[in-house]
Amino acid sequence: MAKPLIGITTYNTKNKFERDIAAVQHTYIRAVAQGGGIPVLIPAILEEEDRLELYSSLQGVLFSGGGDMSIQYFNGEDHPKIADVDDYRDVTELSLLKQSVQDGKPFLAICRGVQVMNVALGGTLYTHIPDQFKTTLEHSQDEFTTIAHPVNIDEDSRLAEIFGETLLHVNSLHHQGLKNVASSLRVVGHAPDGMIEAVELPDHPYAMGVQWHPEWLTDQPVMRKLFKSFVDATKK
Repeated sequence: MAKPLIGITTYNTKNKFERDIAAVQHTYIRAVAQGGGIPVLIPAILEEEDRLELYSSLQGVLFSGGGDMSIQYFNGEDHPKIADVDDYRDVTELSLLKQSVQDGKPFLAICRGVQVMNVALGGTLYTHIPDQFKTTLEHSQDEFTTIAHPVNIDEDSRLAEIFGETLLHVNSLHHQGLKNVASSLRVVGHAPDGMIEAVELPDHPYAMGVQWHPEWLTDQPVMRKLFKSFVDATKK
């Protein structure tokens, strides 16, 4: 059987010559390949017709982490710490996520990705956690591989079945987070301070969102299970 094609969303930036480029960190590419898929990068500048044609060739979509979403999509509270808003990316990812929900196409949403997932389905975000959510945890850390805090996963969730355990130890690299959760989503994971760390979309073949960055923690066998389960779901 041919390996499934897994789309990975990208962001727009510039190189040292001030030329526009599409980019994504290699960790996402490696994690998908390690899970058994063929990574395919999704440019965030395609017209809708071309974007949907590329989407139709994919067996699954990974919504990657990155900059902040525009507050226009969830009537969010403006804040001076909002950064790296990418209008083309917002349009691309919101469109692809809604399409993946509608079609039942497997997808995995990571960090910014889970925020896109929530907003696409009608939820809202904290636009700067330190000023809007009471906590003593530092959710926006600098080290990608440093364990920041535990996450408790609901015992009866699909993620608990995938991980094979309910207490995870994760990194944390986000200054925004899920506030009002879309009614169609089920919250299945929390940090010790109550911050939402994982959601699922019930009755979908595979629709998982996590707030941490498992692609940087694939030295942990439990995190490799997430990517393998995602790629395996795209084969069905």
